Order: sequence, then structure tokens, then C-alpha cells
Amino acid sequence: MDLSRHLRYFVVTAEELHFGRAAEILGIAQPPLSQSIQRLERELGVELFDRSRRQVELTTAGRLLLDEARDLLAREERLRTLMRKAATGALGTLRAGVPPETPAVALQALSRRLTDEVPELDVDLQELTTAEQVRLLASAQLDVGLVHRPVESADLRFGPAVDVPLGVVLPRTSPLARLREVGLADLAGHGLILPPKATAPGWHDHVLEVCARHGFTPPRLRHARNPEFLLGLVLGGHGVAFEQEALARREPRVAWRPLTDRPLLRSVSAAWPADLAHPATARFASIAADVLTAGHTPPSPAAPTMSRPWSVVFTAGR
Repeated sequence: MDLSRHLRYFVVTAEELHFGRAAEILGIAQPPLSQSIQRLERELGVELFDRSRRQVELTTAGRLLLDEARDLLAREERLRTLMRKAATGALGTLRAGVPPETPAVALQALSRRLTDEVPELDVDLQELTTAEQVRLLASAQLDVGLVHRPVESADLRFGPAVDVPLGVVLPRTSPLARLREVGLADLAGHGLILPPKATAPGWHDHVLEVCARHGFTPPRLRHARNPEFLLGLVLGGHGVAFEQEALARREPRVAWRPLTDRPLLRSVSAAWPADLAHPATARFASIAADVLTAGHTPPSPAAPTMSRPWSVVFTAGR
């Protein structure tokens, strides 16, 4: 029995819930498709489709099989692809995820190093949040990614981690911008702009825990996925944000100041599936760690001249 072929027929039929449309998509006649589904049902000892109603529906067994079949077929395709690459000596395409806030200079350096060291490798860089990368890695739609730790997943392996100290991003006209460095407690009363929790749950909770431990509990949270939107919210007076200096350089009307004692370190590392890893993942992880490490230089900002005061922050009881 050609199990893979029967499972492919089943998946298409389960997604369409219509034998005629499924047969058309598969490029076969409907009778051979029906026979294939029936043989699969006999082989597994279950009914996969409820044909008693006017509309075809999946049975409980069919719904359970659908996820398993998709996973098995994805693994089979990955295995075949890897074997073809091994046979020809070419690594083909590496699908790699990078966080949206990755600096342009870091992306340039990463691409250049990969081209120099692995010229036969076509690296498909995709802008994805940590949560999106974890999901795509699990479904074999991504080979490797750069994620914000911590990440809870027993199915992933991680490369060398790079800790990037974060500073505070605030309007250049803020009184706090006069300081060479800012303590987290100095931010009391300000709102905080963070990526949505769904994009990196572990990192989101870590930031709030560190802030609370150092005397800063923001009265209001705003969420920004896109770096430009984050900068816009800062300029609009909706709060401050924690980012690396390279992001603040995009907008001359904001200031970036290091945090006292560097309490917030964004830990970034490559991640890839624990099983059937792409042959180039280890090389990618090593190069990415080198690039991220080299791209961080200790900040030494000068105190700017104030042109006008920023909005005053009032606290309860004063």
C-alpha cells in the first residue's frame, strides 16, 4: 500500500470536504479518489468521512488523522528534500526567520557572511516574531529562526545566545533625556510600549517582572509590533519603550539612554527543530551569534540640550 499517496488524497479531500473538487485539485478522476479513501479506511479500520448527510463531513477519526497526516507528509517531504540535497552536494534554500526590529546593518552583515561562507546556500530571510517562528518551525515551514528567549519548547534546539543590553527610548524633549543613564525607578508614572504578549510571551513577562523588581510598574501598557509604530507612540507621548540603540537612531526626535546597571538584557539565539534539522542550521546559528555580538557596542551618550519641557507626569496624592 502506498500510504503516502493515500494520505495525500485524504488530506486534500478533508480540506475540501468535496470529492469532486478534491479530484480536480489532485488531477485524477473521482472514482480512483473514492477507491483510495476506501482502501485507507479499510487499512486503518475506521471510517474517515460521514457520507450519510448531504454534505461530506469528517468523522472523529478523520479529524484526528488530518493533523497526523499533515505532519507525516511534511516530514516525508523534508526527508526527501534533504536526501536530494545530500545526493547533489547542494544545500538549496534555508528558510530563516528574523525579528522585525533586527537592525538593517545586522541583516546586511548576516547576509554577507552567509554568502561568503556558504555561497551555495540560498537564504530566504523572513520577518517574523518569536511566536510566529516557533509555530512555523513546529510545522516544518521554517528551517531556523532568531528568537527572543525565554522560549518554552521541548521540540527546539538553540544555538549560542547573545545578550543585548536594552536602553529606554523616550522623546528627546523629555526631562529624562538630560540624564546620561536612566534607572527603571525613574520611569515611574510613565506608560510602557511593548510588543504584544502573543508575539513573544516569555520575553513580555520577563520585562514586566524586571520592571516591577526595580520599582517601575507602568500604569498603562501599549502594544506595538512594528518598530515605526513603536517610535510613533513614543513621540505621541503614549509611553516609553525598551530597545537597542540602533532602533532609536531611525528617528531624530527620540532619545535613547542606557538603563542603570543594565537590568534588561534581550537574549537572542538561533532555534531550529530538534529532529530533522537542516544541515545549515549550525552554521547559521554560529554566524548569527557572531554578527549580533559584533553589532553591539557599549553606549556612551552625551547629555543633550533641552529645547522645551516634556509633559509633566503626575502621581497619585501629589
